[in-house]
Amino acid sequence: MELDIQCEEMSPSRWAELLSTMKSCKTIRLDDCNLSSHNCEDLSSIISTNPSLTELKLNNNELGDEGIEYLCKGLLMPSCSLQKLWLQNCNLTSASCETLRSVLGAQPSLTELHVGDNKLGTAGVKVLCQGMMNPNCKLQKLQLEYCELTADIVEALNAALQSKPTLKELSLSNNTLGDTAVKQLCRGLVEASCNLELLHLENCGITSNSCREISAVLSSKSSLIDLSVGDNKIGDSGLALLCQGLMHPNCRIQKLWLWDCDLTSASCKDLSRLISTKESLTEISLIDNNLRDSGMEMLCQALKDPRSKLQELWVRECGLTTACCKAVGSALSVNKHLKVLHMGENKLGDAGVELMCEGLLHPNCNIQSLWLGNCDVTSACCATLATVMATKQCLTELDLSYNPLEDEGIRKICEALRNPSCNVQQLILYDILWSAEVDDELRALEESKPEVKIIS
Repeated sequence: MELDIQCEEMSPSRWAELLSTMKSCKTIRLDDCNLSSHNCEDLSSIISTNPSLTELKLNNNELGDEGIEYLCKGLLMPSCSLQKLWLQNCNLTSASCETLRSVLGAQPSLTELHVGDNKLGTAGVKVLCQGMMNPNCKLQKLQLEYCELTADIVEALNAALQSKPTLKELSLSNNTLGDTAVKQLCRGLVEASCNLELLHLENCGITSNSCREISAVLSSKSSLIDLSVGDNKIGDSGLALLCQGLMHPNCRIQKLWLWDCDLTSASCKDLSRLISTKESLTEISLIDNNLRDSGMEMLCQALKDPRSKLQELWVRECGLTTACCKAVGSALSVNKHLKVLHMGENKLGDAGVELMCEGLLHPNCNIQSLWLGNCDVTSACCATLATVMATKQCLTELDLSYNPLEDEGIRKICEALRNPSCNVQQLILYDILWSAEVDDELRALEESKPEVKIIS
Protein backbone atom coordinates (compact mmCIF):
# COMPACT_ATOMS: atom_id res chain seq x y z
CA MET A 1 0.00 0.00 0.00
CA GLU A 2 1.22 3.51 -0.87
CA LEU A 3 0.37 6.90 0.64
CA ASP A 4 1.33 9.78 -1.65
CA ILE A 5 0.14 13.25 -0.63
CA GLN A 6 1.69 16.56 -1.64
CA CYS A 7 0.97 20.20 -0.81
CA GLU A 8 -1.80 19.56 1.69
CA GLU A 9 -2.28 21.40 4.99
CA MET A 10 -2.69 18.80 7.73
CA SER A 11 -5.53 19.48 10.16
CA PRO A 12 -5.50 17.39 13.37
CA SER A 13 -8.48 15.33 12.16
CA ARG A 14 -6.90 14.72 8.76
CA TRP A 15 -3.60 13.71 10.39
CA ALA A 16 -5.37 11.28 12.73
CA GLU A 17 -7.15 9.76 9.74
CA LEU A 18 -3.87 9.29 7.85
CA LEU A 19 -2.07 7.75 10.84
CA SER A 20 -4.34 4.72 10.79
CA THR A 21 -3.62 4.29 7.07
CA MET A 22 0.15 4.61 7.56
CA LYS A 23 0.23 1.56 9.82
CA SER A 24 0.08 -0.72 6.77
CA CYS A 25 1.85 1.41 4.13
CA LYS A 26 4.96 0.29 2.30
CA THR A 27 5.61 3.83 1.02
CA ILE A 28 4.75 7.17 2.69
CA ARG A 29 5.28 10.43 0.79
CA LEU A 30 4.24 13.67 2.48
CA ASP A 31 6.13 16.44 0.66
CA ASP A 32 5.06 20.06 1.30
CA CYS A 33 2.46 19.14 3.92
CA ASN A 34 3.40 21.73 6.57
CA LEU A 35 4.58 19.02 8.95
CA SER A 36 6.52 19.91 12.11
CA SER A 37 8.43 18.14 14.86
CA HIS A 38 5.12 17.21 16.51
CA ASN A 39 4.18 15.07 13.51
CA CYS A 40 7.56 13.35 13.76
CA GLU A 41 6.61 11.84 17.12
CA ASP A 42 3.74 10.00 15.42
CA LEU A 43 5.88 9.08 12.40
CA SER A 44 8.52 7.62 14.72
CA SER A 45 5.92 5.27 16.13
CA ILE A 46 4.83 4.28 12.61
CA ILE A 47 8.45 3.58 11.61
CA SER A 48 9.04 1.32 14.59
CA THR A 49 5.73 -0.58 14.39
CA ASN A 50 5.25 -0.96 10.62
CA PRO A 51 7.87 -3.46 9.39
CA SER A 52 6.57 -3.21 5.81
CA LEU A 53 7.50 0.52 5.55
CA THR A 54 10.50 0.84 3.23
CA GLU A 55 10.27 4.43 1.91
CA LEU A 56 9.60 7.68 3.80
CA LYS A 57 9.60 10.99 1.92
CA LEU A 58 9.18 14.21 3.94
CA ASN A 59 10.73 16.89 1.70
CA ASN A 60 9.93 20.59 2.20
CA ASN A 61 8.55 20.38 5.73
CA GLU A 62 9.68 22.36 8.79
CA LEU A 63 10.79 19.32 10.78
CA GLY A 64 13.90 20.89 12.28
CA ASP A 65 16.54 19.10 14.33
CA GLU A 66 13.97 18.26 17.00
CA GLY A 67 11.81 16.46 14.46
CA ILE A 68 14.75 14.39 13.22
CA GLU A 69 15.56 13.40 16.77
CA TYR A 70 12.04 11.99 17.13
CA LEU A 71 12.23 10.22 13.76
CA CYS A 72 15.55 8.61 14.57
CA LYS A 73 14.12 7.00 17.71
CA GLY A 74 11.92 4.94 15.41
CA LEU A 75 14.71 4.39 12.91
CA LEU A 76 16.94 2.92 15.62
CA MET A 77 14.39 0.28 16.61
CA PRO A 78 15.26 -3.31 15.53
CA SER A 79 11.80 -3.65 13.97
CA CYS A 80 12.51 -0.79 11.50
CA SER A 81 12.98 -1.87 7.87
CA LEU A 82 13.22 1.55 6.21
CA GLN A 83 15.35 1.61 3.06
CA LYS A 84 14.84 5.11 1.62
CA LEU A 85 14.68 8.36 3.62
CA TRP A 86 14.08 11.76 2.01
CA LEU A 87 14.57 14.87 4.17
CA GLN A 88 15.32 17.58 1.62
CA ASN A 89 14.68 21.17 2.71
CA CYS A 90 13.51 20.26 6.22
CA ASN A 91 15.32 23.05 8.13
CA LEU A 92 18.02 20.73 9.45
CA THR A 93 21.40 21.85 10.77
CA SER A 94 24.61 20.07 11.73
CA ALA A 95 22.91 19.05 15.00
CA SER A 96 20.80 16.53 13.05
CA CYS A 97 23.90 14.82 11.70
CA GLU A 98 24.88 13.39 15.06
CA THR A 99 21.49 11.66 15.30
CA LEU A 100 21.61 10.49 11.69
CA ARG A 101 25.13 9.11 12.24
CA SER A 102 23.69 6.75 14.86
CA VAL A 103 21.08 5.56 12.36
CA LEU A 104 23.69 4.94 9.64
CA GLY A 105 25.75 2.86 12.03
CA ALA A 106 22.83 0.86 13.42
CA GLN A 107 20.41 0.41 10.52
CA PRO A 108 21.82 -1.76 7.68
CA SER A 109 18.46 -1.69 5.87
CA LEU A 110 18.91 2.04 5.05
CA THR A 111 20.30 2.30 1.51
CA GLU A 112 19.23 5.84 0.48
CA LEU A 113 19.64 9.12 2.34
CA HIS A 114 18.56 12.41 0.74
CA VAL A 115 19.37 15.44 2.92
CA GLY A 116 19.99 18.18 0.35
CA ASP A 117 18.80 21.78 0.81
CA ASN A 118 19.67 21.74 4.51
CA LYS A 119 22.33 23.83 6.27
CA LEU A 120 24.32 20.83 7.43
CA GLY A 121 27.66 22.46 6.69
CA THR A 122 31.02 20.79 6.39
CA ALA A 123 31.12 19.96 10.13
CA GLY A 124 27.77 18.19 9.98
CA VAL A 125 28.56 16.12 6.91
CA LYS A 126 31.90 15.09 8.43
CA VAL A 127 29.83 13.52 11.21
CA LEU A 128 27.65 11.75 8.63
CA CYS A 129 30.81 10.39 6.99
CA GLN A 130 31.83 8.85 10.32
CA GLY A 131 28.49 7.03 10.35
CA MET A 132 29.09 5.80 6.81
CA MET A 133 32.37 4.23 7.90
CA ASN A 134 30.57 1.97 10.37
CA PRO A 135 30.63 -1.63 9.02
CA ASN A 136 26.85 -1.86 9.57
CA CYS A 137 26.20 1.00 7.15
CA LYS A 138 25.11 -0.26 3.71
CA LEU A 139 24.32 3.11 2.14
CA GLN A 140 24.06 3.07 -1.65
CA LYS A 141 22.79 6.59 -2.42
CA LEU A 142 23.80 9.84 -0.71
CA GLN A 143 22.41 13.19 -1.81
CA LEU A 144 24.08 16.32 -0.36
CA GLU A 145 23.08 19.13 -2.72
CA TYR A 146 22.88 22.67 -1.33
CA CYS A 147 24.35 21.65 2.05
CA GLU A 148 26.80 24.56 2.37
CA LEU A 149 29.80 22.29 1.95
CA THR A 150 33.31 23.60 1.33
CA ALA A 151 36.58 22.08 0.15
CA ASP A 152 37.29 20.87 3.69
CA ILE A 153 34.71 18.08 3.34
CA VAL A 154 36.66 16.05 0.78
CA GLU A 155 39.07 14.29 3.14
CA ALA A 156 36.14 12.91 5.18
CA LEU A 157 34.25 11.93 2.01
CA ASN A 158 37.25 10.10 0.60
CA ALA A 159 37.69 8.17 3.84
CA ALA A 160 34.02 7.16 3.69
CA LEU A 161 34.33 6.16 0.03
CA GLN A 162 37.33 3.97 0.83
CA SER A 163 35.33 2.05 3.41
CA LYS A 164 32.03 1.88 1.55
CA PRO A 165 32.08 -0.38 -1.54
CA THR A 166 28.26 -0.37 -1.52
CA LEU A 167 27.98 3.35 -2.46
CA LYS A 168 26.58 3.76 -5.98
CA GLU A 169 25.31 7.35 -6.12
CA LEU A 170 26.88 10.56 -4.81
CA SER A 171 25.43 14.01 -5.44
CA LEU A 172 27.39 17.06 -4.29
CA SER A 173 25.90 19.67 -6.63
CA ASN A 174 25.56 23.31 -5.60
CA ASN A 175 28.32 23.32 -3.02
CA THR A 176 31.40 25.59 -3.22
CA LEU A 177 34.03 22.89 -3.62
CA GLY A 178 36.35 24.34 -6.26
CA ASP A 179 38.97 22.66 -8.45
CA THR A 180 41.41 21.67 -5.72
CA ALA A 181 38.75 19.79 -3.76
CA VAL A 182 37.26 18.15 -6.86
CA LYS A 183 40.72 16.95 -7.91
CA GLN A 184 41.22 15.46 -4.45
CA LEU A 185 37.77 13.83 -4.56
CA CYS A 186 38.43 12.30 -7.98
CA ARG A 187 41.77 10.87 -6.88
CA GLY A 188 39.94 9.29 -3.95
CA LEU A 189 37.27 7.87 -6.26
CA VAL A 190 39.89 6.29 -8.52
CA GLU A 191 41.50 4.57 -5.52
CA ALA A 192 38.25 3.62 -3.73
CA SER A 193 36.76 0.17 -4.10
CA CYS A 194 33.24 1.58 -4.52
CA ASN A 195 31.42 0.95 -7.80
CA LEU A 196 30.02 4.44 -8.23
CA GLU A 197 27.26 4.68 -10.85
CA LEU A 198 26.17 8.32 -10.45
CA LEU A 199 28.29 11.40 -9.75
CA HIS A 200 26.67 14.86 -9.77
CA LEU A 201 28.92 17.92 -9.42
CA GLU A 202 26.75 20.70 -10.85
CA ASN A 203 27.64 24.27 -9.85
CA CYS A 204 30.67 23.24 -7.78
CA GLY A 205 33.12 25.88 -9.03
CA ILE A 206 34.79 23.51 -11.48
CA THR A 207 36.94 24.79 -14.35
CA SER A 208 39.05 23.04 -16.96
CA ASN A 209 41.73 22.62 -14.26
CA SER A 210 39.99 19.63 -12.68
CA CYS A 211 38.71 17.97 -15.89
CA ARG A 212 41.77 15.74 -16.25
CA GLU A 213 41.01 14.18 -12.85
CA ILE A 214 37.30 13.76 -13.68
CA SER A 215 38.39 12.14 -16.92
CA ALA A 216 40.53 9.68 -14.93
CA VAL A 217 37.43 8.64 -12.95
CA LEU A 218 35.56 8.05 -16.22
CA SER A 219 38.30 5.84 -17.63
CA SER A 220 38.89 3.87 -14.42
CA LYS A 221 35.31 3.39 -13.16
CA SER A 222 33.39 1.38 -15.74
CA SER A 223 30.49 1.40 -13.26
CA LEU A 224 29.98 5.17 -13.73
CA ILE A 225 27.00 5.64 -16.05
CA ASP A 226 25.62 9.05 -14.99
CA LEU A 227 27.82 12.16 -14.82
CA SER A 228 26.59 15.73 -14.41
CA VAL A 229 29.00 18.66 -14.38
CA GLY A 230 26.50 21.27 -15.56
CA ASP A 231 26.75 24.93 -14.55
CA ASN A 232 30.55 24.79 -14.31
CA LYS A 233 32.84 26.88 -16.50
CA ILE A 234 34.87 24.03 -17.98
CA GLY A 235 34.93 25.49 -21.52
CA ASP A 236 36.06 23.80 -24.71
CA SER A 237 39.47 22.89 -23.26
CA GLY A 238 37.85 21.16 -20.28
CA LEU A 239 35.45 19.28 -22.53
CA ALA A 240 38.36 18.02 -24.63
CA LEU A 241 39.95 16.59 -21.46
CA LEU A 242 36.66 14.99 -20.36
CA CYS A 243 36.28 13.35 -23.75
CA GLN A 244 39.58 11.52 -23.28
CA GLY A 245 37.99 9.64 -20.39
CA LEU A 246 34.58 9.39 -22.06
CA MET A 247 36.13 7.79 -25.15
CA HIS A 248 38.18 5.31 -23.12
CA PRO A 249 37.12 1.67 -23.74
CA ASN A 250 36.46 1.23 -20.00
CA CYS A 251 33.94 4.08 -19.93
CA ARG A 252 30.29 2.97 -20.07
CA ILE A 253 28.64 6.37 -19.68
CA GLN A 254 24.91 6.51 -20.40
CA LYS A 255 23.81 9.95 -19.18
CA LEU A 256 25.98 13.06 -19.57
CA TRP A 257 24.85 16.54 -18.51
CA LEU A 258 26.97 19.46 -19.70
CA TRP A 259 24.49 22.34 -19.50
CA ASP A 260 25.85 25.88 -19.19
CA CYS A 261 29.50 24.82 -19.37
CA ASP A 262 30.77 27.64 -21.63
CA LEU A 263 30.99 25.29 -24.61
CA THR A 264 31.07 26.58 -28.19
CA SER A 265 30.90 24.98 -31.63
CA ALA A 266 34.58 24.09 -31.13
CA SER A 267 33.49 21.39 -28.66
CA CYS A 268 31.09 19.80 -31.14
CA LYS A 269 33.81 17.93 -32.99
CA ASP A 270 34.66 16.00 -29.82
CA LEU A 271 30.98 15.67 -28.87
CA SER A 272 30.14 14.35 -32.33
CA ARG A 273 32.82 11.70 -32.09
CA LEU A 274 31.41 10.74 -28.69
CA ILE A 275 27.80 10.53 -29.93
CA SER A 276 28.70 8.55 -33.02
CA THR A 277 31.00 5.98 -31.40
CA LYS A 278 30.06 5.61 -27.69
CA GLU A 279 27.17 3.17 -28.02
CA SER A 280 26.43 3.21 -24.28
CA LEU A 281 25.58 6.95 -24.39
CA THR A 282 21.79 7.42 -24.43
CA GLU A 283 21.27 10.95 -23.03
CA ILE A 284 23.21 14.20 -23.35
CA SER A 285 22.26 17.70 -22.18
CA LEU A 286 23.99 20.67 -23.81
CA ILE A 287 21.47 23.31 -22.71
CA ASP A 288 22.62 26.94 -22.63
CA ASN A 289 25.89 26.47 -24.51
CA ASN A 290 26.79 28.63 -27.51
CA LEU A 291 26.94 25.77 -30.02
CA ARG A 292 25.45 27.72 -32.95
CA ASP A 293 24.26 26.21 -36.22
CA SER A 294 27.69 24.95 -37.22
CA GLY A 295 27.98 22.98 -33.98
CA MET A 296 24.48 21.55 -34.30
CA GLU A 297 25.19 20.42 -37.84
CA MET A 298 28.17 18.43 -36.55
CA LEU A 299 25.99 16.82 -33.88
CA CYS A 300 23.39 15.91 -36.51
CA GLN A 301 26.03 14.26 -38.66
CA ALA A 302 26.94 12.13 -35.63
CA LEU A 303 23.29 11.18 -35.10
CA LYS A 304 23.25 9.71 -38.61
CA ASP A 305 26.06 7.31 -37.72
CA PRO A 306 24.64 3.76 -37.37
CA ARG A 307 26.66 3.30 -34.17
CA SER A 308 24.88 6.17 -32.40
CA LYS A 309 22.38 4.94 -29.81
CA LEU A 310 21.48 8.36 -28.39
CA GLN A 311 17.87 8.53 -27.17
CA GLU A 312 17.71 12.03 -25.64
CA LEU A 313 19.30 15.25 -26.91
CA TRP A 314 18.82 18.55 -25.04
CA VAL A 315 19.98 21.62 -27.02
CA ARG A 316 17.72 24.33 -25.58
CA GLU A 317 19.07 27.89 -25.75
CA CYS A 318 22.11 26.99 -27.86
CA GLY A 319 22.03 29.86 -30.36
CA LEU A 320 20.38 27.80 -33.11
CA THR A 321 18.47 29.23 -36.08
CA THR A 322 16.62 28.07 -39.19
CA ALA A 323 20.00 27.38 -40.79
CA CYS A 324 20.59 24.13 -38.87
CA CYS A 325 17.07 22.70 -39.26
CA LYS A 326 17.66 20.94 -42.56
CA ALA A 327 20.46 18.98 -40.87
CA VAL A 328 18.17 18.24 -37.90
CA GLY A 329 15.42 16.95 -40.24
CA SER A 330 17.93 14.83 -42.12
CA ALA A 331 19.19 13.29 -38.86
CA LEU A 332 15.63 12.57 -37.70
CA SER A 333 14.90 10.76 -40.96
CA VAL A 334 17.86 8.41 -40.40
CA ASN A 335 18.15 7.94 -36.63
CA LYS A 336 15.74 5.33 -35.22
CA HIS A 337 16.89 5.61 -31.60
CA LEU A 338 16.25 9.28 -30.74
CA LYS A 339 13.13 9.56 -28.55
CA VAL A 340 13.45 12.98 -26.86
CA LEU A 341 14.51 16.24 -28.54
CA HIS A 342 14.57 19.55 -26.62
CA MET A 343 15.16 22.50 -28.97
CA GLY A 344 13.32 25.27 -27.12
CA GLU A 345 14.53 28.89 -26.89
CA ASN A 346 16.21 28.81 -30.28
CA LYS A 347 15.20 31.06 -33.20
CA LEU A 348 14.11 28.23 -35.50
CA GLY A 349 11.08 30.03 -36.98
CA ASP A 350 8.32 28.49 -39.08
CA ALA A 351 10.70 27.70 -41.95
CA GLY A 352 13.04 25.82 -39.62
CA VAL A 353 10.30 23.79 -37.96
CA GLU A 354 8.84 22.93 -41.38
CA LEU A 355 12.24 21.47 -42.34
CA MET A 356 12.38 19.51 -39.09
CA CYS A 357 8.90 18.14 -39.72
CA GLU A 358 10.09 16.53 -42.95
CA GLY A 359 12.36 14.38 -40.82
CA LEU A 360 9.75 13.87 -38.10
CA LEU A 361 7.33 12.45 -40.69
CA HIS A 362 9.86 9.94 -41.99
CA PRO A 363 9.08 6.30 -41.07
CA ASN A 364 12.49 5.93 -39.42
CA CYS A 365 11.76 8.69 -36.89
CA ASN A 366 10.57 7.48 -33.47
CA ILE A 367 10.41 10.76 -31.54
CA GLN A 368 8.19 10.56 -28.45
CA SER A 369 8.84 13.96 -26.83
CA LEU A 370 9.42 17.18 -28.80
CA TRP A 371 10.04 20.56 -27.15
CA LEU A 372 9.77 23.69 -29.32
CA GLY A 373 8.93 26.35 -26.72
CA ASN A 374 9.91 29.94 -27.59
CA CYS A 375 11.15 29.04 -31.07
CA ASP A 376 9.41 31.85 -33.02
CA VAL A 377 6.75 29.44 -34.30
CA THR A 378 3.49 31.00 -35.54
CA SER A 379 0.12 29.69 -36.74
CA ALA A 380 1.62 29.37 -40.24
CA CYS A 381 3.49 26.27 -39.11
CA CYS A 382 0.67 24.64 -37.15
CA ALA A 383 -0.88 22.78 -40.08
CA THR A 384 2.37 20.87 -40.58
CA LEU A 385 2.73 20.27 -36.84
CA ALA A 386 -0.85 19.00 -36.81
CA THR A 387 0.03 16.54 -39.57
CA VAL A 388 2.95 15.27 -37.47
CA MET A 389 0.67 14.89 -34.45
CA ALA A 390 -1.97 12.99 -36.41
CA THR A 391 0.37 10.63 -38.21
CA LYS A 392 3.23 9.91 -35.78
CA GLN A 393 1.67 7.67 -33.15
CA CYS A 394 4.99 7.50 -31.29
CA LEU A 395 4.69 11.23 -30.43
CA THR A 396 3.19 11.50 -26.93
CA GLU A 397 4.51 14.88 -25.66
CA LEU A 398 4.70 18.24 -27.43
CA ASP A 399 5.74 21.62 -26.00
CA LEU A 400 4.83 24.74 -28.00
CA SER A 401 4.95 27.25 -25.13
CA TYR A 402 5.83 30.94 -25.56
CA ASN A 403 5.08 30.94 -29.28
CA PRO A 404 2.58 33.38 -30.91
CA LEU A 405 0.24 30.67 -32.20
CA GLU A 406 -2.97 32.66 -31.57
CA ASP A 407 -6.46 31.22 -32.10
CA GLU A 408 -5.77 30.01 -35.63
CA GLY A 409 -2.75 27.95 -34.63
CA ILE A 410 -4.33 26.51 -31.47
CA ARG A 411 -7.41 25.43 -33.44
CA LYS A 412 -5.23 23.50 -35.90
CA ILE A 413 -3.47 21.78 -32.99
CA CYS A 414 -6.85 20.95 -31.42
CA GLU A 415 -8.04 19.46 -34.67
CA ALA A 416 -5.04 17.14 -34.66
CA LEU A 417 -5.73 16.14 -31.04
CA ARG A 418 -9.27 15.10 -32.01
CA ASN A 419 -7.91 12.79 -34.69
CA PRO A 420 -8.22 9.15 -33.51
CA SER A 421 -4.70 8.49 -34.83
CA CYS A 422 -3.16 11.18 -32.60
CA ASN A 423 -1.47 9.74 -29.54
CA VAL A 424 -0.25 12.98 -27.92
CA GLN A 425 -0.98 12.69 -24.21
CA GLN A 426 0.66 15.89 -22.96
CA LEU A 427 0.45 19.24 -24.76
CA ILE A 428 2.29 22.15 -23.11
CA LEU A 429 1.08 25.64 -24.04
CA TYR A 430 2.44 28.07 -21.43
CA ASP A 431 2.05 31.81 -22.01
CA ILE A 432 0.07 31.69 -25.26
CA LEU A 433 -2.82 34.10 -25.73
CA TRP A 434 -6.12 32.75 -27.08
CA SER A 435 -9.75 33.77 -26.96
CA ALA A 436 -12.45 32.60 -24.55
CA GLU A 437 -13.98 30.58 -27.39
CA VAL A 438 -10.74 28.67 -27.97
CA ASP A 439 -10.38 28.17 -24.23
CA ASP A 440 -13.81 26.51 -24.21
CA GLU A 441 -12.71 24.28 -27.09
CA LEU A 442 -9.61 23.20 -25.18
CA ARG A 443 -11.61 22.37 -22.05
CA ALA A 444 -14.17 20.43 -24.10
CA LEU A 445 -11.36 18.52 -25.79
CA GLU A 446 -9.89 17.52 -22.41
CA GLU A 447 -13.30 16.27 -21.31
CA SER A 448 -13.80 14.24 -24.47
CA LYS A 449 -10.26 12.80 -24.31
CA PRO A 450 -9.38 12.43 -20.61
CA GLU A 451 -6.07 10.76 -21.52
CA VAL A 452 -4.91 14.11 -22.96
CA LYS A 453 -3.42 16.65 -20.54
CA ILE A 454 -3.21 20.26 -21.74
CA ILE A 455 -0.85 22.33 -19.57
CA SER A 456 -1.17 26.09 -19.89
